[in-house]
Parts: sequence; structure tokens; C-alpha cells
Amino acid sequence: MSNGEIWFLTGSQGLYGPETLEQVASQSREIAALLDSQLDADVVWQPVLTSPEQILDVCRRASSTPGVLGVITWMHTFSPAKMWIAGLDALRAPLLHLHTQHNVALPWSEIDMDFMNLNQAAHGDREFGFIETRLGVPRKTVAGHVSNPAVVARIATWVRAARGYSAMRSLKLARFGDNMRDVAVTEGDKVEAQLRFGVSVNTYGVNDLVAVVDQVTDAEIDKLVGEYQDVYEIAAELLDDRKESLRYGARIEIGLRQFLTEGGFRAFTSNFEDLGGLRQLPGLAVQRLMADGYGFGGEGDWKTSVLVHTLKAMAPGGGTSFMEDYTYDLTPGNEVILGAHMLEVCPSIAASTPKLEIHPLGIGGREDPVRLVFDAAPGRAIVLGLADLGERFRLVANEIEVVPPTAPLPKLPVARAVWKPAPSLSTSAECWLTAGGPHHTVLSSAVGAEELADLADMLGTELLLIDENTTTRQFAKEVRWNQAYHRLARGLAR
Repeated sequence: MSNGEIWFLTGSQGLYGPETLEQVASQSREIAALLDSQLDADVVWQPVLTSPEQILDVCRRASSTPGVLGVITWMHTFSPAKMWIAGLDALRAPLLHLHTQHNVALPWSEIDMDFMNLNQAAHGDREFGFIETRLGVPRKTVAGHVSNPAVVARIATWVRAARGYSAMRSLKLARFGDNMRDVAVTEGDKVEAQLRFGVSVNTYGVNDLVAVVDQVTDAEIDKLVGEYQDVYEIAAELLDDRKESLRYGARIEIGLRQFLTEGGFRAFTSNFEDLGGLRQLPGLAVQRLMADGYGFGGEGDWKTSVLVHTLKAMAPGGGTSFMEDYTYDLTPGNEVILGAHMLEVCPSIAASTPKLEIHPLGIGGREDPVRLVFDAAPGRAIVLGLADLGERFRLVANEIEVVPPTAPLPKLPVARAVWKPAPSLSTSAECWLTAGGPHHTVLSSAVGAEELADLADMLGTELLLIDENTTTRQFAKEVRWNQAYHRLARGLAR
């Protein structure tokens, strides 16, 4: 995949004359080029816009051209905002309003009316901001000069969010079997999800996958097992008396990868209650596919699978994994959460080279599955969950600090992460429960709160953030305010 394109749109008007408009074009090219050199996307400059027809055309093309992640707008001079109404109404790509100017410092002794006519962003962008608000256009607004690293950093977070939004809009997800029986939070409205997020979620019989797995050749398995030996530390028994278990784990990975590739799927789910003819619960295969950017959710949890892929698309190569809050250490002054899952934690968050092991799994009723075992790397991160509240979706996030385990875990044969949630375990847990956040989450050290806020705005979806400044009382108020707002907004929209 390419990094995608960001179209740079510059507003002006015809009354300034050709000489001024040539300067506008030259200076806006410079700003676009400076951004292009600093962002992880191709910033594509578009000709200066001076009429409603031009604006409508470029907004329509930005919305329909594959690979366009979003648009950045800048009113270099004064661009009468009524010209933008039709274009903004037609725009379906994410929008960032950049409030900047060509020069950093004012040349005080040289300022004349020609300079004032040319450099009018200070009020041109205010005209544009009004029409955005008047039309209710979702956008991110960033003010400052593009030579300022802090300004570029904020634009870069928006670009990452736009990349996640684009990935979600075209995502196909395969569910192998249904969700775990009698579980509430993994349920959800797949029709509403396709309308809101663009993701297509469909279910396949597990034996549809088994048919592909059974066709994998010994030569393919030999090659992949050799790759395992090159990449991981492998338990001795998997190269000796348990080698057939390792080979079957490789068989699952090859078959699963083929099924997803041929179907155009970039996310999937499994369910230990619905394994069909599979001899093992997929563990190693799921871990390695997640490391390659696939979304995954256990027990049929398609919503978390969507989030895993989306955050991986936002920060390719970063540390992002499917996760589940499992148990607490409530020692006063050192309260931490131990997160894990049966098998499926992505090695992209590992602190060191994972070890490939095999152990019994007292659930699922199949052969002992192979899996990668490791501790998560320490550092700042975030956990994110998606809940279906019936009338809308809600994102819940918590800023955390991943820490080394308090003591070794020699009898826990799964990958795991230990973290301190902000602002404290008790406040974090109380707020998460108040929000109705799910027990399955995404843990990411590659994406932060600002990217998630930008993504939520693009999706038109509620985001509740638990951070260092959160209190349970204020958080409960925010939940109630949000509920009132979203119910009102839904009524007005429909």
C-alpha cells in the first residue's frame, strides 16, 4: 500500500487579479511542499480555488478518488464562504482546516496594502470557520505555522486517524462461527456498523476454513516451520515428540492466511465454542496474522477485531494487540491490571523475542494448541473498546502505563501485559464500568488519545477518555451529557 494522498486546497477569489493569485499559488505550493516533506502521506497540491464550481468539483473528486485519505484547507486570502457551501456539503473525505500563513514573522517596516491584500488568512480562515460551523461540518482545526514541529505533529495525528478511517471504510471481516453463547457485549448491529463505519461483517462456517486448512501441503508446512525456527525461540518438545502439533499450527496459519487473502478480508474472529474440524484452537496463527496487520477478536467479537485492524492501519509496524482485562493486583500503592487472553496476543507488543510453546488449554475440547509466550514491552499506551449501546456505538479509552510484571509468571503459559491505568485502578475501573466499556479491548503503544479523538470525529462516534485528569463524578456527568446530546442529535438527523 502507498501512504495515501492528502489533497491541499487553497481558497481565494478572483477580484485580487492574476498577479496576486499567482503569488497565492506559489506560496500555497510552498506550504504544501513543506507539509509533504514532514508527513507520512503524499500531500498533493491542488490549483487555487476561486469559484463555487471549482470547489464543488474538487470536493467531489476528493471524496471519490481511491487513495485520498482526506483534505487540508487553507484560506490564503479571503475566500467568500458561500462559495464553499455546495463543496463542503458534498465532501465525504476527512477535513482538516489549517489556519496558517506564508510568513512566520511580520516584516513590520515593509508592510503596505499589497502585503495586506496578499496575506489575509487571519480573517479569511475565520470566514471559512464560520461556514464549517454553520453547516455542521466535522473537521479538525489546527492553527500555527507549518515550520513549527508542534503544528506538524498535530496534523500528523490527523493523518494517522484518516488512514484508520480509510481502512475501516473498506474493511471486510470474516467471522468463523458465531459469538460466544450468552455473552452480551460481543453482540452488535452489523448493519448499523456498515452504515456508520463502512465495515462489512459476515459469518462463515468453521468447516469452510477447515477445507482450506486440510489442503495445505507438507512442503508449505516445512517452509513455514523453518521460518518459525529462524524467528522465535522454540520449546525443545516442539522440535521432537510434539513436532506434529507445531506442524498443525503451521497448517492452520497457512490455510487461514489463504482464506483471508482470497476473500479480501483484513480482519476475522474465532470462537472456542465453534471449532468444527479444527484440531487446535488457532493461537500461533492468530498472533502472526495480527503482527501482519490483520484485525482479530476472540469469541466472535467482531467489533474489537475492527478496532485492532483500524489501529494497526493508523500506525503500521507499531505495537497494537487484541487484549482482555483478566485480573488485578490490588496491593495498596501498586495496583495493576494483568491482561491476557487464552492464546491470542500480538507479538508486536513483545518486550523480547517470543518463545513458541505448547501447553494444555482447558477450554474448547481440542488438542493442546501452540502459541507465542512473552511479556509486553513497558511504556505509555492506551486501551480502547467499542460497545454497541443499541441506539449508537460508544468508544471508551483509557491511558495506561505498561510495566514489567511484579514477579515472574512461570506457570502462566500465554502472552500477557501488565499495566497501571490512569488516573488509578479504582477510578479507571469505576469509569469504565460506568461507560459500559467492553472486556475485550485493543492495547496500543503506537496510537494516542488525540488520534482516537480525531478518528471518533471522522466516524461521528462518541469517545469517552479516561486519563490523568478524570474523576468518577465528572465522568458520570459526561456520560449523562453525552447520552442527552446523542439522543437529540439522532432525532434531529432522522
